Amino acid sequence: MNTNIITSIDLGSSMVRCVVADTSGENEQIRILGVGIAQSRGMRRGAVVDVNDAADSIAEAVEKAEQMSGENVKNAIVSIGGAGISVTESQGVIAIGRADGEVNEDDMIRVIEAAQAVSIPTNNEIIHVIPRSFRLDDQRDIKEPVGLRGVRLEVDAVIVEAPSTHVKNLTSAMERADITITDFIIEPLAAAEATLTKKQKELGVVLINLGASTTSIAVYEEGELFHTAVLPVGSDFITHDIAIGLRTEVDIAEKIKFEYGSANMKDVDKKDMIDLSHIDESETEPVYHYHILEIIQARLDEIFDLVVKELESIGKDQLLPAGAVLTGGGAHMPHIVEFAKDKLRLPVTIGQPANLLGVVDHVDDSSYATIIGLVLWAMENDNSQSFIRGGGAISSIGSGAKEMGEKVRNMFSRFLP
Repeated sequence: MNTNIITSIDLGSSMVRCVVADTSGENEQIRILGVGIAQSRGMRRGAVVDVNDAADSIAEAVEKAEQMSGENVKNAIVSIGGAGISVTESQGVIAIGRADGEVNEDDMIRVIEAAQAVSIPTNNEIIHVIPRSFRLDDQRDIKEPVGLRGVRLEVDAVIVEAPSTHVKNLTSAMERADITITDFIIEPLAAAEATLTKKQKELGVVLINLGASTTSIAVYEEGELFHTAVLPVGSDFITHDIAIGLRTEVDIAEKIKFEYGSANMKDVDKKDMIDLSHIDESETEPVYHYHILEIIQARLDEIFDLVVKELESIGKDQLLPAGAVLTGGGAHMPHIVEFAKDKLRLPVTIGQPANLLGVVDHVDDSSYATIIGLVLWAMENDNSQSFIRGGGAISSIGSGAKEMGEKVRNMFSRFLP
């Protein structure tokens, strides 16, 4: 078995994507060996609602990736999204174990475990425990405490939770597709991994992943994850609005959005008419182009108003110097950057995965930020289950002190500058 081969699966509400990558290249370059895409079935707002249908979509995407790559896929790192993802802050406190007071890797593990000991709803499960900073006695804002001496070690951490039923149904769908999950990573963290730079994270930045049925965000500041959230509205809502507004079928509305959609209404004459018969012969009545854009802008207003409210709730509205980075299928909308700049009052760019080799033409847009981020995440965690998983994963990993120490250091390098 080639341990340099990593498979990632992004199970979205619109599409299932599977990537097989070779990570043995120099300079941390990823070689894309195979890509598989399938229409997503059995999903609603980022959650599995029909295990059999979702499993069929997963199997179809995996089979296509296998055919292109020549690899046999048995396990994968998987994105998890959907409404219900929540974030809380937590602290962990322990006494240093060694008699001489020197902090070692075991102390790091124990203090993270202590941070997990928080009260969460019975129907939720901890997905990530992400350290922000450490405190050793009176010394604060420590990024790497190993080797320092003291009596009391504390950690400030972010706890990311997801509904247990969502996790279980996603796991069941993967199992029925004959795929073993090596780790879960929430969508905005994976997308951030592929698109945000260290400098952006230091200055302060928000990643906005415009998915089909949800919009997820991740806010970074001073190199650390500050906040993440999933908003229950996405770009598919635009399609549904067009279908209702034009009294047409959803498939036709999607084609109309793709061909005539734009986030800019200023350059369109209100009298311009569009003949839709070339899209579908049943569409015999012309429609105003401006009316289509009105429908689109109304929904975009809602999406970005929710993003602004989320930033206001954490005191970061218009206060992120590195601005906003857009990813996901919704970032393909023409003029979305200008629209987002006006709504957010921040600099805005489109985030795309970089430093890739292989069949790059299959993954060179913002829709693949999450799935490439999953590969990067797995690379930096040495293909092992992440230390920041919940559910006892922290205590279950590591067969030796040396190996454990290396994994701990890798984990903290993911989040601390």
